[in-house]
Amino acid sequence: MNATFSPSPSLPSSARPLPVVPQTMTVPGPVAISLAELVSHRPYLLRFALRKLRDTALAEDAVHDVLEAVLSGRAVFGGRAALRSWLTAVLKNKIVDILRRTNHHETLDDEWAEGAGDSIACSQPRPDEIAEQRQELARALAGIDRLPPTLRDAMRLRVVEDRSTESVCAELAISEENLFVRVHRARKQLLS
Repeated sequence: MNATFSPSPSLPSSARPLPVVPQTMTVPGPVAISLAELVSHRPYLLRFALRKLRDTALAEDAVHDVLEAVLSGRAVFGGRAALRSWLTAVLKNKIVDILRRTNHHETLDDEWAEGAGDSIACSQPRPDEIAEQRQELARALAGIDRLPPTLRDAMRLRVVEDRSTESVCAELAISEENLFVRVHRARKQLLS
């Protein structure tokens, strides 16, 4: 395949131009794709890449790499999905590669340079937070134990043991409304 490159006026100067290929050519693979059909998806792919990358040059590069991979046969369309869906999936993988490459290095360098990297956020609670939570739980359970027996039983069964309203009402031989009143009064006393 002889391909010549010609710059396109709509591309930024940093973007690589696509090869100029005759419109009747088809891309090899299990399912043939016409070049016109392939290029017709370019605006959608570019918008998709811009939403994800928020950088025009990176988005142009990603879309170019996808189209180049399809034209060169490195990415082969099997026909099991719609062409746009398949191209979007290939583009998503290319975007992930770009984000890994750019974010992995720039973000850490920028954070450490600004002094923001002194602590690394962790989704798990710290040991001192766990100890605080245990102390607060112990205080709450002790407060429940100090409640009058009717309120204590309702609170322990419904809230602490997380039993259903029906089973608590049956065990205490009270109505649902009475259970809600008891739990409300118990919570009010615990907060005061």
